[in-house]
Amino acid sequence: MNRTVRALRPLAASLLLLAAACGGSSEPPPLAVSTAAPPSTGAPGLVSPRAGAPAAAPAPEGRTVAALGLVFDLPERWERQAPSSSMRIAQAAIPGAGGAALLSVFHFGVGGGGEVESNLERWVGQVDVTPGVEPERGAFEAGAFRVTWIDVSGTLLPTGMGGPAQPEPDSKLVGAVVEGEGGPWFFKATGPAATLGAAREEFLGMLRSVRAPEPGASDPRT
Repeated sequence: MNRTVRALRPLAASLLLLAAACGGSSEPPPLAVSTAAPPSTGAPGLVSPRAGAPAAAPAPEGRTVAALGLVFDLPERWERQAPSSSMRIAQAAIPGAGGAALLSVFHFGVGGGGEVESNLERWVGQVDVTPGVEPERGAFEAGAFRVTWIDVSGTLLPTGMGGPAQPEPDSKLVGAVVEGEGGPWFFKATGPAATLGAAREEFLGMLRSVRAPEPGASDPRT
């Protein structure tokens, strides 16, 4: 019997050593972490959008614009755009021989934005007027609305309010104030003189199209 116990002792010691070598600890082994980049799920050459990044606003469609209590029709050639500033309620690119010009439409709340004359003077001040070329201006009625417009030629000056970064010679500023219930609204087109000179009648035609929304019609901010 004693011989049997003595014979088993080396075997028991060997089993204990084998258990220790095989990880007899009660803690689980650490998880393996892969540093390889995950496989791409997109098409080759395309970068997936960053998670949570806002999608670009689609350009609005159609010539008819509903702009906070006012409806008007853009000229057919003009390219309607999504406003690039929260201050604008509508925007369009005006094509032409001198390069693209820009239309911006503003509304600052009922009665907001200042008097007609102060706005016309401010617009004239944004242009180094060509000597001997006086600003042109006019006014007309469009249904229940009154439209006062001005056309200034010269060098468009930086203003810090959406104007050019550098002075732009051979330019025009064509602006208008539309008065009526819920207004005023401000229309301002700036760009190359060759483009806006040819587009002025289109600009005035757009202003003649201004009207109130149909009763019950939705009136979104564009």
